[in-house]
Amino acid sequence: MDKFIVKGGCHLNGEVSISGAKNAALAIIPAVILCDEPCRIENVPNISDVRLIGKILCEMGANVTRVSKNVLDIDARNIKYPVAVSNSVRGMRASYYLLGALLGKFHKASVAMPGGCNFGVRPIDQHLKGFAAMGGKSQTLNGAIVEVSSDRKLHGAHIYLDVVSVGATMNIMLAAVKAEGLTVIENAAKEPHIVDLANFLNSMGANIRGAGTDVIKVRGVNYLKGVTYSIIPDQIEAGTYMAAAAATRGKVLVKNVIPKHLDSITAKLSEMGVEITEYDEAVLVDATQGNLRVCNIKTMPHPGFPTDCQPQFAALLATVDGTSTIKESVWDNRYQYVGELVRMGANITVEGRIAIIEGGELLNSAPVKATDLRAGAALIIAALCADGDTEISNIEYIERGYEEVVEKFRSLGADIRKKFDPETVVVTA
Repeated sequence: MDKFIVKGGCHLNGEVSISGAKNAALAIIPAVILCDEPCRIENVPNISDVRLIGKILCEMGANVTRVSKNVLDIDARNIKYPVAVSNSVRGMRASYYLLGALLGKFHKASVAMPGGCNFGVRPIDQHLKGFAAMGGKSQTLNGAIVEVSSDRKLHGAHIYLDVVSVGATMNIMLAAVKAEGLTVIENAAKEPHIVDLANFLNSMGANIRGAGTDVIKVRGVNYLKGVTYSIIPDQIEAGTYMAAAAATRGKVLVKNVIPKHLDSITAKLSEMGVEITEYDEAVLVDATQGNLRVCNIKTMPHPGFPTDCQPQFAALLATVDGTSTIKESVWDNRYQYVGELVRMGANITVEGRIAIIEGGELLNSAPVKATDLRAGAALIIAALCADGDTEISNIEYIERGYEEVVEKFRSLGADIRKKFDPETVVVTA
């Protein structure tokens, strides 16, 4: 297996440009299924999850062309059957967005259950509740394939989500775009990528109001035109480099961001004593003044502190003298990475949903493995602060969500390289 080798002891310094948002791209690309014309999607992150969702659409009959590294042309008009059950579909979490898109287009869908990072159960009951309210009947085949169908065109409905769910909010939006009448989603999630999906659909001619609030209204339309659309920057990638700059006591200008999307992250860094300067499309993170303060974090749905930045901040807090706590309120089992940080010398104790971090201990190099995408990012941050060379395995998790992660960290002065497994290297004449 390929690995990252990270030499610790550096202070990150310089500029880094943030890629398009993974979580927006993985909903927007399936959303093209609903379009009656071809689309061009720009600022697409060049990551394995995006390549996989593109492959899935091709398997279904769509034409997906990579115009450049971050631009895709997608023509989904040749998709004739609303079926996505290949092994490719099972390999990623966001495959469930195919349910809403296919259901909205064909009034039926058959999709394999999603995979992806394993840090808790991924129930789709709220998704299916929304589909049912619009007339979609669902069943699960062999515990592996979800089928949803409607005897006729979906109809508008009033849907109250029992829990705030990003996936359910987006999936119901997709299904409702071409439904007859008005669909109202209450207790909707408010994440930036939900707003981005709504903006993309609206640019094609959809009628969606209220995205970014807890009540979203979707009035169905009959036709969606092709457009060129640019995906928003990735707030979690930005938060990762901000945490890395602080952990290494460096100074980094994080470019191509929407500062408002980073409010909860910058608030915690400021509380810790990191100097934050906001510009129109950039944030300067300066931790060169030295001593940082401890803080307590509770993950919450947007606009609260994002669960996807929780592991990275755990690695940061491990470098700060004193006791910090993190309370995880989104996922049941997101602390799997803690054992890997402890292997590197971190003093972290987990009690249920709370992690208690006794920071300030010198981190040491060790062979560690990424347990999920964001945990892998946390290990890179810890390795940058550790004494010696740290070997990180399971890096396929990291490459699911971070574009050119080695190149970007190296541009900031990090000593990081990718060590290839000889069995994965293809030799050509």
